[in-house]
Amino acid sequence: MVELTAKEIERLNQAATLVRDQAYAPHSHFYVGAALLMDDGEIVVGCNVENASYSMCLCAERVAVSTAISSGYRSWRAIAIASLGGVTPCGACRQFLSEFGFDLAVVTTDVIDGAYRIHRLDQLLPEAFDASHLPGHTS
Repeated sequence: MVELTAKEIERLNQAATLVRDQAYAPHSHFYVGAALLMDDGEIVVGCNVENASYSMCLCAERVAVSTAISSGYRSWRAIAIASLGGVTPCGACRQFLSEFGFDLAVVTTDVIDGAYRIHRLDQLLPEAFDASHLPGHTS
């Protein structure tokens, strides 16, 4: 797993917590912010965006990744997720994150007390489906 410095963790947590304030969650009132640490040290953020049709909701993690991709990035070192309780990513976000590699530090932060935990993506999504499972894929 990627090693993070205390300063990197602090920067990520701060960015995720700040962008959480921009979340649009009028239905669940569960606000989430995410911050990706790029290989070059830049931070790209995203927040959750809900819709009355829940299946149309966008999770903060996927918004952050989509923003990073739109900005030309294809890899990153870590993601921090700020929420009540410091929850881990949902299954869809775990799968989405895995598309870009399993060597990813996932920092989950409780916005109430600032407590955080660091996970490895491959531990959060064991035996994941990936491109190697697709017909005709060569590694």
